Amino acid sequence: MQLHTRTWGAGERVALLVHGIMSDHRTWRRVGPALAGRGYRAVAVDLRGHGASGRAAGPAGYAPRDYADDLVETLPAGAELAIGHSLGGLALALAVERLAPRRAVYVDPAWQLPAGRHGYRPELFTDAKLLTREHVRMFNPRWAEEDLDVELDTVRIWDESSAHGLVPFTGRDLGPERAARPSLVMLADPSMLVPAERARTLKERGFELRTVAGAGHTIQRDDFDGFMSALEGWI
Repeated sequence: MQLHTRTWGAGERVALLVHGIMSDHRTWRRVGPALAGRGYRAVAVDLRGHGASGRAAGPAGYAPRDYADDLVETLPAGAELAIGHSLGGLALALAVERLAPRRAVYVDPAWQLPAGRHGYRPELFTDAKLLTREHVRMFNPRWAEEDLDVELDTVRIWDESSAHGLVPFTGRDLGPERAARPSLVMLADPSMLVPAERARTLKERGFELRTVAGAGHTIQRDDFDGFMSALEGWI
């Protein structure tokens, strides 16, 4: 599927930006311009089922490999930098050898969805369509007003079938067995998706890890300055 994209800047260096579930390219509304200011042409996608991109026929069309294949179909290979958040980090990892960026950054990646009674459940996401602005503010007290607006709109237009499409993959290690490219994993504090034992495994697999102190899962919106600082040396 050819995805909808948004571009900031016109630099010779290319940066690819891939958002997480329920979001779209607007999650990068500050990151894209910041990278453009550093000489990049920053290209952000809307994943299938999100934003202005097409929808799959049903949950089966939202397997992780589908997201990865869409990235390869849509984005240029050989970019200077690729950044993927959460589900976008999973999609990027599955596409990274084909996209072949010089460096990859995975922001609190969803490489292993917990199974069991307290594990991954689609309604944890689909219920977000019922949240009010005040609910979103309560869960994300550090977000700017514009990010609250963006969240409400992106969740409203998001295809909730995508949450059900991930159910068959819960409990499986979907992450890379090695860092195929020079790779940074940026973590929330604490990270619910990459606990300490998992972080040690990633180090053994060749990933550099950095934690943004006090930041929630959507680090780029929770602590933009901390997010950009954590990218130093990678951009």
